[in-house]
Amino acid sequence: MTSSHTDCHFCLQSLRGRKYALREENAYCVPCYDSLYANPCEECKQPIECNSKDLAYKGRHWHEGCFRCAKCSRSLVEKPFAAKDEVLLCTECYSDEYSSKCFHCQKTIMPGSRKMEFKGSSWHESCFVCQYCRQPLGTKPLITKDNENYCVPCFEKQFAHHCYACKKVITSGGVTYHDQPWHKECFVCAVCKTQLSRQRFISKDEYPYCVDCFSKFYAKKCAACKKPVTALGGAKYISFEELQWHGECFNCTKCSVSLVGQEFLTRQDDILCHKCGSD
Repeated sequence: MTSSHTDCHFCLQSLRGRKYALREENAYCVPCYDSLYANPCEECKQPIECNSKDLAYKGRHWHEGCFRCAKCSRSLVEKPFAAKDEVLLCTECYSDEYSSKCFHCQKTIMPGSRKMEFKGSSWHESCFVCQYCRQPLGTKPLITKDNENYCVPCFEKQFAHHCYACKKVITSGGVTYHDQPWHKECFVCAVCKTQLSRQRFISKDEYPYCVDCFSKFYAKKCAACKKPVTALGGAKYISFEELQWHGECFNCTKCSVSLVGQEFLTRQDDILCHKCGSD
């Protein structure tokens, strides 16, 4: 470049008929400009003179011919590239060395493309889909079964149990009764509706009952004390013909001696030991 400027701002030599460079409105002859302001090339370490193209990336500079992939040496000028530990690589070399492989298709997830990560694995966005409906999962809630991902509606449709009582999906926990799934809150006494998931219950005609309701409505009464007879907790009871007794109530009506394991006689509704029955 020729100029109306007369002298180099640094060496003060005349610029008439010579090329020069401007910096902050001051003119410099080419040798002075290069020595003062030329950036060193990251590759060859030589100054990038003012008549050369200076390619810059994150504060570092290269000659146009030095701006190449560190692995395959192909030019990166006007091409996409990636940096790893301050080393420049073309996208192909970067992918070979560092890019994740898609968990589904096992192909490289190219730099700059969107990837999904879940449980330590990576997917192409187009590969991260519901196994059943094939719709993208993105950031939607999902459920994994046998290493396959499902959106919640498809998982419920395919695999989830439905409560025997309310017919709604059981998403967690639940109770199994007569080979049928129940929500804990739906598994209640057939009479008083008390929740039974954490207490003892008695089954009758495929329905569960709390101990109190079963005893009140269905348990047979002890012939002696008239209270309900149940076998809960390992309690002993004695049955004879159509009558039942608690073990501690099975005593001689006359002398009150225990008849458990003993021979006894009956007289109308009374039970008697041999001695009292012979009197």
